[in-house]
Amino acid sequence: MEELLELRTLLMDGHISEALLLVEEMTEMSKDDKINKISSFAKILLLHLIKRQAEGRTTRSWDASVDNAVYEIQKTNRRRKAGGSYLTIEELQEAIEDAYRVALSSAAAEAFGGSYSVTQLSAMIDLTAIIEQAIALISEDQVFDKRG
Repeated sequence: MEELLELRTLLMDGHISEALLLVEEMTEMSKDDKINKISSFAKILLLHLIKRQAEGRTTRSWDASVDNAVYEIQKTNRRRKAGGSYLTIEELQEAIEDAYRVALSSAAAEAFGGSYSVTQLSAMIDLTAIIEQAIALISEDQVFDKRG
């Protein structure tokens, strides 16, 4: 809220270049917030995709968690008024890849009753396939922003 008041003051005082810098800063802050939210849900999504692949099974609870995480990522990334999305597909993939390490650690604690280490579980799964599956699930019915 402080930034909006400062922006108003800058505009009213005719300091356009400073106002534009503040707008750029606010835009970056907003995008960082979107990335953080998406990363939180990506960790949950990846956790269950890792467990599915490692254990070769699924549960209704895991399926519900996957569906909810996908929905929340799509909702967070959707531009409501302007249409399209906040993150490009490349930025979305980067956010998912960044969330992978934490998700793998959580999956090691849960899969097979926690009997495998992170390293052991990692050797049992195909990272590329899991990332591709996550992107495919999120991309369903989504229009991504082509701007970088």
